[in-house]
Amino acid sequence: MTHLETPEEFHARVAAATDDEGRLAVAIEEMPGWFIYPYELDGLRIKPLEPLEDAEPPRQGEDPADCSCRQEETPEHAARIAWANERWQLVEVEMKLPVTFVLRPRAHHDLADLPDDLASEMGVLMVAITAAVESLPSVGRCHVGRYGDGGAHLHPFFFGRPARMSQLRGSPLLDWEENLPPVPEEVRRANAAHVGRRLVERFGGTGPAWEA
Repeated sequence: MTHLETPEEFHARVAAATDDEGRLAVAIEEMPGWFIYPYELDGLRIKPLEPLEDAEPPRQGEDPADCSCRQEETPEHAARIAWANERWQLVEVEMKLPVTFVLRPRAHHDLADLPDDLASEMGVLMVAITAAVESLPSVGRCHVGRYGDGGAHLHPFFFGRPARMSQLRGSPLLDWEENLPPVPEEVRRANAAHVGRRLVERFGGTGPAWEA
């Protein structure tokens, strides 16, 4: 029978590769050696490896009763909804890219327990959102990410990667994003409204809250 590695075994195997300060060597031949890496290599080093935690840290909304989806919707949240129907919301996120969204089911689910009907809908929505984001003149590609370490309510991200900026390609996009200047609110909202209207045309529902 195949042995499935435990967290302790994985951590021990990684720790065995560290130096006497508990640091892994920087794999220069990997991401740091790629021209899209946003930092100079001089002086770059990896933080010391920390010990295993006793358990995974709790996330906001682990208890559905405490999740924002079970609370009364705040005006701040409502004001950021670019598109919605009876089962989903596409919420604009203020970042330093042309546009950023999270897609949220109205019912409390994470990715691992998403019912088949919602999973099917999510796949169709993700394709449509990506196409709408990539139709913006200032966007070269739509990056999609699901992390889920902070919140237990499903919220995949859609990041509009700026067009014709080759250094911002790939996984370092969010490292670059933190250091970009802010996008003027009226520009960001116009981009988000464009995406919301595209979804209304295809799926119905309601469009950007700020244009209602």
